[in-house]
Amino acid sequence: MFQAFLKGLGKPNGELHFVGKKDELIEAKRTFRTLDGRDILIIHHQGAFFAMDSYCYHSGGMLQNGDIEEFDGKMCIVCPRHKYKISLAKGEGIYKASDPREKPPVPRWYSKGVKQRTHTVTETNGDVYVRLSTESCWIDSDYYQGEKGKIARAKAEEDDAETPYADE
Repeated sequence: MFQAFLKGLGKPNGELHFVGKKDELIEAKRTFRTLDGRDILIIHHQGAFFAMDSYCYHSGGMLQNGDIEEFDGKMCIVCPRHKYKISLAKGEGIYKASDPREKPPVPRWYSKGVKQRTHTVTETNGDVYVRLSTESCWIDSDYYQGEKGKIARAKAEEDDAETPYADE
């Protein structure tokens, strides 16, 4: 399935892609780029650059407007659509839960594993580059990339518009 998906996107080849001047990206804090058909969000936060797929793995929400907060010692972007928390460094889905078998139940942070594809950012002489992930396994955020992803994102937005949420 992943191989068929890659045919529609183009396979990452490990090349460096120039994404901007360091000072401009620092000032912008968040920058959207399309690299080899893949929509990427470049984030500058607390002196470091991060790059990840631009759409949340859960329902295709635009991460560009998400808040950045620390959860369990991990800097995360919070999807503005459904409040899913994604670590900037590794793309892990982070959630808080309690084990009802514990007496009393104590809420703890857990990882769902890598859900959001992250990409490598390098800086050379004031120029910032992104190397797209060459990880060959399927990662959940892959679903919302390319032309098929555009259709899936539109469907998810349509479904959200019809479904009221408790936190709204």
